[in-house]
Amino acid sequence: MIKLEQVTKQYDLPSQKGGELVAADRLDLDIADGELFGLIGPNGAGKTTTLKMVCGLSVPTSGRITVKGIDVQLQPEEAQRNIGYLADFFSLYDDLKVWEYLDYFARAYKMEPHTIEPRVDEVLRLMNLETKRDAFIHGLSRGMKQRLGIGRAIIHNPPLLVLDEPAAGLDPKARVELKVLLKDLHTAGKTIFITSHILSDLEEICTHIAIMEKGKLLRMGTLEDVMREGTSVRRYRVRLAQPGFGLALWLAGRKGVTGIVSEPASANFALDGGDPELAELVKDLVAAGAPVCEVQEVVETLERLYSRISSGEVM
Repeated sequence: MIKLEQVTKQYDLPSQKGGELVAADRLDLDIADGELFGLIGPNGAGKTTTLKMVCGLSVPTSGRITVKGIDVQLQPEEAQRNIGYLADFFSLYDDLKVWEYLDYFARAYKMEPHTIEPRVDEVLRLMNLETKRDAFIHGLSRGMKQRLGIGRAIIHNPPLLVLDEPAAGLDPKARVELKVLLKDLHTAGKTIFITSHILSDLEEICTHIAIMEKGKLLRMGTLEDVMREGTSVRRYRVRLAQPGFGLALWLAGRKGVTGIVSEPASANFALDGGDPELAELVKDLVAAGAPVCEVQEVVETLERLYSRISSGEVM
């Protein structure tokens, strides 16, 4: 569905600062039809720039981007017919009614006139905005406005949705509703390319992710593959009944133990191997006099993995 080949985007900095800013650095990315693909990274990583280039709203300095095999630079209008884009900050016309807003964009997308009214009704139903059909936009809640923005993006029924921070500013209830909506759209056959700072949300809905920082893709693949990290290292937490035993120092002298994060009466660490290696470590720890009261495996989360990759602990 989306293919980036050695895509680079540079911006010239003001003369007093000198040099160039590389927002995207030789990106190679292949998003297949039917994926729900999450792009994560800090502010300034290049995520929004990447999405804009995919949509033909920003021209890469070098490289090639195709959507459904169509070159975005050479055939922008044809490529954009396949894309529904929702920016992180998008315009709403407060004095229009909800149905008028969708009708306006349906005509902007040059839909056949006889298809517009039934499609507007269908999108209102999909977005759960049927009861707000004749409401003015200025009276909608933040969550409803976000749904209307997505409705605008899908009014022409594109196979690809590109969403930049769609959960920004939503309350917990609206975020849950948004996740359900995105899952439904994905189940209905849409390919979705999404960015978000709320990594737990992406972990719940994405089939594939890529981690981006300083214009580079650090890691990408299925959610399961990225979370597994491609290694046999597992993380554990040991808790003691009371402080006093030098747990961190003892672990630091243990073969196969890395990434120790300690507190007065507990430690979190990575251990090469599996259950036999863990059993041996716990046996020796107790024999050394440590008052061990709890041992548990630390289940990796996307947020924790991202933090460790960004800090250079995992590459």
